[in-house]
Formats: sequence, structure tokens, C-alpha cells
Amino acid sequence: MDPQPPAGSPMWEGHQPGDGAVYVRGCLNGAAQAIDIFWAAPPPADAGVDPAVLAQQAVDKMTLTGPDININPKPGGKGLVGMPVWMAANQGLTTWGPNTASASAGGITVTATATVSKVVWQMGDGTTVACAGPGTVYKTSYGLKDSPDCGHVYNQPSSKSPAGTYKVTATATWSVDWVAFGGGAAGQLTEVRDSDVELTIVESQAVN
Repeated sequence: MDPQPPAGSPMWEGHQPGDGAVYVRGCLNGAAQAIDIFWAAPPPADAGVDPAVLAQQAVDKMTLTGPDININPKPGGKGLVGMPVWMAANQGLTTWGPNTASASAGGITVTATATVSKVVWQMGDGTTVACAGPGTVYKTSYGLKDSPDCGHVYNQPSSKSPAGTYKVTATATWSVDWVAFGGGAAGQLTEVRDSDVELTIVESQAVN
């Protein structure tokens, strides 16, 4: 503590100035900081800064989210049994990356860069579709073609599900690479985020 407390202060814990010293220790836990004031004869060991903790703090600044779902048929509309469903994720800073942020403490600065490495789609009918990229956004000019990289076909109408719709959940895996400047360390982190939409799938009605 600078300056040291006066003689007789309770901070000395019964000791005298010059007999050791009074120290202040701050502990950061998320957004909260705890302050500990204590006396010690020898100087306490410096716990140092963990670059991995700074890397996580940098990731927290990014506000990473689940995929920005772009699916055809559109939620609120109706798709048909046996017809192709096109799944895609719109690419944004917080929904796909790359997203970069830094955090610093104790003379060390860690810079982290996050990018989505894959999206796994739970289609609501028990089917899982893993897509390595963001998928292809459907255009009317594609007609009835299957998606070239991220698609699905429903074999049953959603009316057979308890909710009457299929809940489609897209789960993104974010791969985070970080490097510490001033500490010489580097590493990787993984973050997972998801989002969902509801689809209505009906059977086509034949007309005689």
C-alpha cells in the first residue's frame, strides 16, 4: 500500500511500521473486483497474469451469437414434404466472424480472433445435418434443386410433431486463436452458440 497506513492502524494487524508491510491485492472475477488488504512480513509472491484468462476476456468482448439463420422455406410460410430445404447462415461480425478483440493486464496484451468452423443443424424430425461452411442462400432461380452444400428433405409433415411445427436449431462452433504479446504464449479456445426457427411442413394435395 502506498502510502503505508499510520502506526496503530488496524491494517497492521498488531504489527509496527517497518515490521513487514501492508499490501493491497485486487482479484478480478468477471465484472466484479474484490479488494483484499493484509499485512505480511516478506513480500507476497506475484501470481502473475494468465494469458488464457485474458483470452477469455477478449472473447467476452466480441458478443458472439448463434447463426443468423437464412432458411428456405421461410419461417411463417409453408414448405412441402419431399421438397428441398436450403439452410444457410448469414455472415456477420458477431454471427460468423472473423471477429477480433484484445484484453490487457500486467504488461501482457492478448489478441483473440474467432471464426465459425462449422454449423450443426437439428432439423426437428430427428435428423442432424453438419455443414462445414455457411451454406448457400436460396434464390428463386434455383427452382427445385437441392442445396449444393447444406440442405435437407422432410419425409413427414410437421403436423405429426407435438408442436405442429419443426423446431430447427443451428449450433455454431466458434474456433478462437489467441496470442499474447509480452508473454510469448498462444493457444486456442472453442465457443458454442445456437439459434432456432420454427418451420411448417405440409403434404401437397393432389387435385383430380
